[in-house]
Amino acid sequence: MTNNEPSRRDWLQAAGAAGLAALGSFTGPSLLKATDHAGNAVVDIGSRRELFVDDLLIDRLDGVRLNLNSPRPSGVALQYDRPWEGEFSFVPIVINDGDTYHMYYRALPPWKKNEPLVESTCYAVSDDGIHWTKPNLGLIELMGSKKNNAIFAGSGLRPFLDTRPGISADERLKALMAPPRRNTKIGVRVYASSDGVHWRLMREEAVYSGDVTGSLFWHPVEQRYVQYARDKGNRIRTISRATSPDLFAWSEFVAVNFTNDQPTVEEQFYQNATQPYFRAPHITISLVARFMANRRVLSDEQLKAIQRHELGGGGKGIADTILMAGRAGSNRFDRTFLEAFIRPSPGDHNWVSRTNYPGNGIVPTSAGEMSIYVNRHYGQPTNHVQRLTMRTDGFASVRAGYRGGEMVTKPLTFEGDQLEINYATSAAGNLQVEIQDVAGHPFSGFSLAECPQIIGDRIEQTVGWNTRGNVSALAGKPVRLRFVMRDADLYSLRFRKQNA
Repeated sequence: MTNNEPSRRDWLQAAGAAGLAALGSFTGPSLLKATDHAGNAVVDIGSRRELFVDDLLIDRLDGVRLNLNSPRPSGVALQYDRPWEGEFSFVPIVINDGDTYHMYYRALPPWKKNEPLVESTCYAVSDDGIHWTKPNLGLIELMGSKKNNAIFAGSGLRPFLDTRPGISADERLKALMAPPRRNTKIGVRVYASSDGVHWRLMREEAVYSGDVTGSLFWHPVEQRYVQYARDKGNRIRTISRATSPDLFAWSEFVAVNFTNDQPTVEEQFYQNATQPYFRAPHITISLVARFMANRRVLSDEQLKAIQRHELGGGGKGIADTILMAGRAGSNRFDRTFLEAFIRPSPGDHNWVSRTNYPGNGIVPTSAGEMSIYVNRHYGQPTNHVQRLTMRTDGFASVRAGYRGGEMVTKPLTFEGDQLEINYATSAAGNLQVEIQDVAGHPFSGFSLAECPQIIGDRIEQTVGWNTRGNVSALAGKPVRLRFVMRDADLYSLRFRKQNA
């Protein structure tokens, strides 16, 4: 690392801080849209970063399309290879905490019917989100020994980094904890930790009865705790949402609505991994295990060949992961993309029930990369967590082929003096930007002809025109952005103040 390069810690902190700072006074979806003096609908984006995980900004696509980008397999993050782990260990939760990454997961080895389960919540730690260590914690006795990485007996822990302003150091991490095997007589209770390993019960009283599944976080935009849980009603697994001002008093769970297709008996939404995106917290990214309940791919002979354990749900039912997006304060997820975000992958091992489920945690692992974690080979001796990587902001993009095309936004207003884009072109490709009035006429100094071709691959690139790069004269006015592209991808955009 040169003296001019920021440290990894500096970059990770700056990424989150920039996302929060860009929110300004935004408090919910009602502020996203307004009208101009002529009554035209206008999207107010302020200085927030916008991704193309939905069509909020898009008015017209001509020769370009919205493209869902698949994450790249990047090796085994964690092998479930300890005696107390094994075939039925499941779905990690990964938390980026500055220079430390915490991982929590259910550990459950095979068992015989009519025998007690050796079920626990286990812990791994990393300083980069890539290489993981299972520390010998000596906290819980499993299989006659405390030489293990278990932090709780049972698997109902749902931890998260509490970013609520004013939280004390000894309560930096919080969790909802369900009793072993959903003992509703005890109920779900709240725990806190300063280091992610040693946890203390905050109150004896249960906050509600039932299970703990899905996702939990402090929402920096809504200024409240939000929980997305698995909901099974009318034989269809779907997602429900509840909120709380303090983790102790929760609203009723309300079913989430979805644009485009709803869950069905055939296509169910099983496990969800949902969180505000760290560079744009007003956008909620949800990775959802899509369970195809009645599909079977492997024969009994093929299941035997991969050593699928007989207690692992058999060969019926297969799953992949889909991507949905929501907006702060909304009870709706946008299913812009109906195809799979993470496919089962080649070979037989992932074409069985309860595998390919996404873990909680989309975390930055470098200035240009973010990592996602998924459970693979469930119910088999090779059961493990796989790390997948993506370009920063790169869930989806506006994509132009070699013949080129353009995208024009809806009327929008902004704050700031520079337009910043995340983009990539081929050697033959390029991208240009024009700023128009609502009627589609270019503003003087910001026409397409005055924008030099943008070529290359940058996470954060300031757009300039021949005579200027400062767009502050247009701030607060309804404008349209016209992107003319060839063999290129546009991943995100935002307006910002210089050096912000």
